[in-house]
Amino acid sequence: MKLRYFATRFASVMAAATLTMTACDDDILYDFDGIRLGTESQGAVVSGNSSLVEIPELQKGDLFITHNLIGSTDTVMNYSLAYDTVKMHSRWVAFRFDGSNRKKNTGRSDSDAFQDDPDLPSRFYVGSYGFGSGYDRGHLCASNDRLISEEANRQTFYMTNMSPQMSAFNQLYWVGFELYVQDLGRSESFSDTLYVVKGGTIKDSQIEGYITRPNGKTVPVPKYYYMALLSCKSGSYSAIGFWMEHRSYDEVSDVDKTEIAKRAVCIDELEELTGINFFHNLPDAVEAKVEAEYQLSSWNLQ
Repeated sequence: MKLRYFATRFASVMAAATLTMTACDDDILYDFDGIRLGTESQGAVVSGNSSLVEIPELQKGDLFITHNLIGSTDTVMNYSLAYDTVKMHSRWVAFRFDGSNRKKNTGRSDSDAFQDDPDLPSRFYVGSYGFGSGYDRGHLCASNDRLISEEANRQTFYMTNMSPQMSAFNQLYWVGFELYVQDLGRSESFSDTLYVVKGGTIKDSQIEGYITRPNGKTVPVPKYYYMALLSCKSGSYSAIGFWMEHRSYDEVSDVDKTEIAKRAVCIDELEELTGINFFHNLPDAVEAKVEAEYQLSSWNLQ
């Protein structure tokens, strides 16, 4: 049992935060904004359900955020993310394609749709402007992954869902993998549910450099990007991962299935590369089996 600081905020907008010291049996940490930071080994659950199948294990210092679509009769999860509050970059984004969100009912939001994530404490904002010459604001959950509604698409333009990607990588190589995932996700014959995790590496050894923002914040440029996919069809699971260097790929004219297959790895290997525990919410026996192997034929890559 250790002493931990926590902040309580009065309901009145005129009241100031009060700092209090207390002993907590479960070592729960609290942010000055009143956000629950979890235990020393966990990230902070700002919003959402971290026990869903597609959600990787949270890491210390991360803020877990889920963006939902609120309808008249139900709530649909759009996507979730874990945001590293030191690196100012999401560790991963996670979402699914299923009957509630795989349809295409709208198009891409206007080019001025970029904005800081309203669910993120403002002191972690990096600004909605671009990343500078040669880099795009690269979507992690792609705009075209979320075409169920205008609101669903607009939420993909939050800066927590952006990574500084080389233009040549973002507009050709990454797009090729995005199109492949979208084809699988929207195919009812392929899966009942396709669970997707995407990200750029932010471990110190896997960062190319940093971009300084006009507001003084710095954002890492990942050396690698990855995807982890889990398919469920009639109660049967299969998984595959993809790992790619962040570069221009000038030698590649078409990101076809042969090229995609070159980047395939099993989930166990992807976990070793990234340090992320994917699909840990599966039953242990299922997780062990699907993460240890992959079959290209099961993923339409043969």
